[in-house]
Amino acid sequence: MPKMKTNSAAKKRFKKLKSGLIKYCKAGKRHILTKKSSKRKRQLGESAYIDCCDMRHFKMLLPY
Repeated sequence: MPKMKTNSAAKKRFKKLKSGLIKYCKAGKRHILTKKSSKRKRQLGESAYIDCCDMRHFKMLLPY
C-alpha cells in the first residue's frame, strides 16, 4: 500500500507531539489589535491543543 500524503496546510499550522496531542497557535493576533483587550491579546499568544473529539479529523491530515 502506498504512503499517505500529509496535508500541506495542516503541516504548516499544526504540530504532532510525542504524547499524541496536536498543538496549534491561536488565530487573531496579527492585526487590528487596538480594539482587543490586553487580556485577550495575551491569551491569543498562548498555544493550544486540539480537543480529543476533533482528533479523528486530524488523523487524516497528519498521518505521520
